[in-house]
Amino acid sequence: MLKQTIAEILNKAVEKAQKAGILPTFTPPEIVVEHPQNPEHGDYSCSVALKLAREARMKPLDIAKTIASSISHSPEIEKVDVAPPGFINFTLKKEWLAKQVDTILEEDKAYGNIDAGKGKKIQIEFVSVNPTGPLHVGHGRGAVLGSTLCNVMTAAGFDVTKEYYINDAGNQMDTFRRTLNAYYQQYQGIAAEIPEDGYHGEYMATASGEIIAEAGEYLGGLSEAKRIEQLGNMGLEKMLGNIKNDLKMIGVTFDNWYPESKLYMGTYQKVIQILESKGFLIQREGATWFKSTAAGEDKDNVVIRSDGMPTYFASDIAYHYDKFIDRKFEKVIDIWGADHSGHVSRMKAAVEALGIAPERLTIIISQMATLKRGGEIVRLSKRTGDMITLRELIEEVGVDACRFMFLSRTADAQMDFDMELAKKQSAENPIYYVQYAHARIASILRVAQERGATDEGGDVSLLTSPPELTLIRKMLLLPELVETIATTLEPHHLTYYAQDLATVFHAFYKDCRVISDDKALTAVRLKLVKAAKLVLGRTLNLMGMTAPERM
Repeated sequence: MLKQTIAEILNKAVEKAQKAGILPTFTPPEIVVEHPQNPEHGDYSCSVALKLAREARMKPLDIAKTIASSISHSPEIEKVDVAPPGFINFTLKKEWLAKQVDTILEEDKAYGNIDAGKGKKIQIEFVSVNPTGPLHVGHGRGAVLGSTLCNVMTAAGFDVTKEYYINDAGNQMDTFRRTLNAYYQQYQGIAAEIPEDGYHGEYMATASGEIIAEAGEYLGGLSEAKRIEQLGNMGLEKMLGNIKNDLKMIGVTFDNWYPESKLYMGTYQKVIQILESKGFLIQREGATWFKSTAAGEDKDNVVIRSDGMPTYFASDIAYHYDKFIDRKFEKVIDIWGADHSGHVSRMKAAVEALGIAPERLTIIISQMATLKRGGEIVRLSKRTGDMITLRELIEEVGVDACRFMFLSRTADAQMDFDMELAKKQSAENPIYYVQYAHARIASILRVAQERGATDEGGDVSLLTSPPELTLIRKMLLLPELVETIATTLEPHHLTYYAQDLATVFHAFYKDCRVISDDKALTAVRLKLVKAAKLVLGRTLNLMGMTAPERM
């Protein structure tokens, strides 16, 4: 990547200046190359001279001039400027920029891929909703965030495993079973109340009716205990099937569906023994507590209740032991809903107690999304009077609009999802605006084909105008963006890049006629728009969205 190339150029210049005795000997800090806010200052900028001032005992501007004068010739760089108070600015050669069109086309659908991960084995766990009901809008946001992050981390060279953790054990599943049994009894004409802490949504009545229709006679021949167990198994299978279908609708799949119950086949007991042997467990008030305070937490946390049942925290500890120790993931990323934000620090403390470096675990909190129609908040489904499910939202606004809107804000920011805006077929709707740019490029290429014009023999040295070079510069940012997202774990940047790229393309198209009587210019501009189509399509693909040929 160009940023790395410039950083290496700067490192060599510092070494050269030190060997010449112009700069004192010291170990330079990591050199960070950025884009200047003002394009007039060049394509890239570095402020390393400001960081070296104290150690070198020189003015930053003098350091910058010294480093700049020590920079060797580079095929990418046109000129190097120094600006107060000590910035080193780089302007790229137009000839080099133009050649990148051929490079992009050669890399084809691999363009944007980098090797930052070097095959490191990581796991990204997301959604992991209790299988006791349908997915709602908040779950959809986490699903889109997680799946996009998986796409980008794969493009960045990581070996990614996508995982859904199935909470098929514990109190909520017991409540789920009891709720299904009450519905079963009602269907049989037996007076039975739905448990107060049970699941009361219309979806539950529907699921119960379907289960009874499929296996009513069989269930009637079982003891109540066996019937409740079987209802729970069938209900779990049905809810998981619905969840999988809803996720598939929004373009989300998983490599692994990991049941919580699997942890109780040995891992859980092993982890409890490890924590006990390390002195992290204490008995208090009839329960077993994890000494979170010994690992820097504000308070201790219960892992085994007084009735002997493990808490969700206990199973989470065992689950992370399985991830890091048994399955040997080098890094784990959990994406949790806003209601889990208070659990982050204790999970980090538990991981550290197991002897795992806590920085190997990253927990991203995905905030809720508020649905709106224009300015009005939408809370209930028109169809059922219950909460609006993810499936209903997808059916109303479409998959791509859902994904783009969910992805358009950083995960830790609450967002308003304007359903009316998401359906608009105009430039006001960001996903429509981006996809229209892709469809426009496809249209240009179809017209060229109809007229017998091709990009064969297109000479990229003819790409010299500002709109052309601006478009190339924007396309070259995709690999950098992949690296940035792989580092910050913030895939929302893709939505802004896609809109910027679409805007730059529309400006190019307005100022530069692609198909004309000039065969040489037509050929090279067709080559340029083909590259733009590839990069825009790749960006949409990373976001899990379609790149339409027509609109």
